[in-house]
Amino acid sequence: MVVAIDGPAGVGKSTIAKMVADRCGFYYLNSGSFYRAIAWNYLRQYGEPTDRNLVLESAERLKFSVVDGRLCVDGVDVEDSLHTPAVDLWASKVSVDPRVRTVVNRNLYELSKGMDIVAEGRDITTVVFPDAECKFFFDASPEVRAKRRLDQHPDGPPYEQVLREIIERDENDRNKPVGGLKIAPDACYIDTSYLTIEQVCEKVVTAIFARETLIHRQN
Repeated sequence: MVVAIDGPAGVGKSTIAKMVADRCGFYYLNSGSFYRAIAWNYLRQYGEPTDRNLVLESAERLKFSVVDGRLCVDGVDVEDSLHTPAVDLWASKVSVDPRVRTVVNRNLYELSKGMDIVAEGRDITTVVFPDAECKFFFDASPEVRAKRRLDQHPDGPPYEQVLREIIERDENDRNKPVGGLKIAPDACYIDTSYLTIEQVCEKVVTAIFARETLIHRQN
């Protein structure tokens, strides 16, 4: 079964997806890790990935796999190498290229075959897994998301700046020509603004079990 979770930044997708995967015994598939892996590989071989065509070529050559719940590239476990400042910086730049997104999406789809997964990302429900058995779209007001970020990083920018950045990012994400932020027609919409992480997780798990029951009855 594929459980796909979509939504804007700051709504709790990653945290809740991990919790749901743990509870259901599914694999947590984070699309961001693939862009990080592409950036990591390029940095290791060539330096800063400013050549978009070479980035694409190197990404197409990579062989992704999951071994014991950990992402591997060309047979090498890279999980512990994907969260450096350089990878953080360049992964976001690499992911802007629609051609690279196509490569990542293809790999995500291939890896999901024969696995029970919980996947989250900006276009997971509409582009990567349009036929997912369970789809969810998490949302929350920009004001709530700005406050959450301030709570997590009290020494960061002021509320007004954070709120402005969130609104701008939402607008950019909605208007991307490839992989834009959209609500799939058959997705379960959940406003997380005033729900705890536990409450959202419970809603998702309940819906998954209901869907599994229905599938077993139909078969």
